[in-house]
Amino acid sequence: MKAVLATHNRHKVEEIMDILAGLDVELLSLDNFPEIGEIEEDGDTLEENARKKARTVHDATHILALADDTGLEVDALGGRPGVYSARYSGENATYSQNNEKLLGELNGVPGERRTAKFRCVISIIGDGIDEIAAGEVRGTIIGETRGANGFGYDPLFVPDGHNETYAEMASELKNSLSHRAKALAQARVILGRLAARGTV
Repeated sequence: MKAVLATHNRHKVEEIMDILAGLDVELLSLDNFPEIGEIEEDGDTLEENARKKARTVHDATHILALADDTGLEVDALGGRPGVYSARYSGENATYSQNNEKLLGELNGVPGERRTAKFRCVISIIGDGIDEIAAGEVRGTIIGETRGANGFGYDPLFVPDGHNETYAEMASELKNSLSHRAKALAQARVILGRLAARGTV
């Protein structure tokens, strides 16, 4: 069974492949299909963006497509950056620029009010297949970046029940508890069901 991960993000591909290791599926990415350019994420919700990416990739490849959209929702900022997490400080923003903007907006906000949650939504699209998996993890945004692993807002996010940021954790630990891990656990069940039915 083949599936295409609707992303060029190398960090995301590696993380997803690690979490789905052992599943009887050959995982490809958009790097295998250079003719598919960047897909504009113009939806109002994570679900809309994930579905758009998965549908676009499936239509172009005729292979089962998995697309995720992930957002960091900070309570003190009314849920921002949310759906705009990847481009919070502008189009083509770097991880560092987004982190700097987030820290600037939270300047002066006390630790007990710096609560947040990471949400991940995965869309699985194929012939006659339209499934959604989702996961979230609550935590706190600290006052400075810590750690060299991970990507995005990982150096600022400490999940509840832990003292390390995502970026300080070993990949094995992060991939066992993250929002993406929770969504992919649901996706794994869906993929197994589809394979058992012989629908993919």
